Amino acid sequence: MKYRRLGKTNLDVSVVGIGTWQFGGEWGKDFIQVEVDQILDQAKQEGINLIDTAECYGDHLSEQFIGDYLSRNNREDWIVATKFGHHFHRNFERTRHWSADEVLKQLDDSLRSLKTDYIDVYQAHSCTDEEFTNDDLWTMLDKQKQAGKIRHLAISLAGNEDSYQTDKATVVGAEAIQVVYNRLDRAPEEKIYPSAINQDLGVLARVPLASGYLSGKYKPGSTFEENDVRSRHDRDKTDRLLRI
Repeated sequence: MKYRRLGKTNLDVSVVGIGTWQFGGEWGKDFIQVEVDQILDQAKQEGINLIDTAECYGDHLSEQFIGDYLSRNNREDWIVATKFGHHFHRNFERTRHWSADEVLKQLDDSLRSLKTDYIDVYQAHSCTDEEFTNDDLWTMLDKQKQAGKIRHLAISLAGNEDSYQTDKATVVGAEAIQVVYNRLDRAPEEKIYPSAINQDLGVLARVPLASGYLSGKYKPGSTFEENDVRSRHDRDKTDRLLRI
């Protein structure tokens, strides 16, 4: 396994990480703890040290699976990245929560779910520019860094075209970004990556296999169960992706 410094942080992260949206139950399968343990054990064996999750992968469900695992293994061996800004509801819908008080509650809930005293990378999750431009929010998060609950702040971008939030990352104290980047979507190369390079921001590439469409497992005409998030994707666009 290769490792790289994550931007201006002092974190050396494996170039391959574990994404854990699936643990929240939206990808056609409900996980149990033993399965999560097996996945994370194998990841550790391969040299992976980065786990990426979010408060809204289930109602902190993904975090709870990870926290149970971390409570029985060496927490310091892992770099844990999670996110804030949403609340998951049973019908697979999410509501948005971006006030400083709401995010502080999310942070404390994530710490409890993860069974940890600190989060290595805490990311604003797909926020609008209006939600992003909130001095009270970033002031509160900076205080939580000083208190030791957060090691580093980051931004998980909602889109790939506009570099506004990336351009402002250093201003709000963020040291890394997360962005959709794969063979089918290279838009970040135009504006976002140059801005990240100029600021020495770390980059976490999410959806590297285009929601599995680049995995080779699926063919044009493939269908997905109702409890699989891909069942809500545009069918024509999906078929075009599977033909590439």
